[in-house]
Amino acid sequence: MKTAIDVRDLSKKYGDRLAVSHANFSVPMRSICGFVGPNGAGKTTTIRMLLGLITPTTGDGHVLGEEISEPENYLPRVGAMIEGPAFYPALTGKQNLMVLAKIGGFDTDLVQGLLEKVGLGDRGDSKYKTYSLGMKQRLGIAAALLPNPKLLILDEPTNGLDPAGIQEVRALLRQLADDGATIFVSSHLLSELEMICDHLVMLREGKVIFAGKTTQLLAAQQPVVIARPENSKDLSKLAEIAKSLGHETNILDDAVHVKGEKNFAAELNKAAFAAGITLSSLAPVQASLEETFFEMTGE
Repeated sequence: MKTAIDVRDLSKKYGDRLAVSHANFSVPMRSICGFVGPNGAGKTTTIRMLLGLITPTTGDGHVLGEEISEPENYLPRVGAMIEGPAFYPALTGKQNLMVLAKIGGFDTDLVQGLLEKVGLGDRGDSKYKTYSLGMKQRLGIAAALLPNPKLLILDEPTNGLDPAGIQEVRALLRQLADDGATIFVSSHLLSELEMICDHLVMLREGKVIFAGKTTQLLAAQQPVVIARPENSKDLSKLAEIAKSLGHETNILDDAVHVKGEKNFAAELNKAAFAAGITLSSLAPVQASLEETFFEMTGE
């Protein structure tokens, strides 16, 4: 079994609206897979189908080798955190996990180890209501780890966190993947996903528009050379020079954006100089995941 998640022709219809439309994608074992798309793209609906919370209208799939039509066969090996964790404010972090362990029939001896794993080893005896947002999210991840899952499904785990909190969660997810778990994480913070995800599934209006390796997606995007003339009056002339050299060109934010490899920068610089144009800056830029995503989704 090489895939943790594999879905074929998966759809969910509400009335006349297809919330998820004929989705096909797979998530390799032991990978961190980012699940991205604008709000309303169908991410949470897809996650709910994978967890057996709602029934697909069409299609089928497998989670950890088991049919999604029989979630009871795989859910004991899946940990999930959807729409933020819910805990008792007056209980400590440790007490909250003990309650969940007893309800779920999990080994309560694991609780302290899980607190340490998510960086809350020294705060287990503090009340939940005293926790920062980042600590609350990490306790939620600890709760999702109670079944010692092979697959961890997280819906927006960094929502509302400050940069330090985001970095903490990012480091934790990387550690969990290195320890052998598969992580399927939805987020709109694309710069964060770019740093930790091996694979990506992109949704737009319920349709999968990309599924594959992050590096494969970024490599498909053409690099851009950004040239800024010292005199803004030279923008149009500089754009024409780039076009005459056979490159697609746009003028954005007082700079000329030219699709081309980084070695084209030297050629453009020479041509601009020959035309009497002085450049204040010239830089080749590889598209980020965020730019690629917005280009693909038309956002």
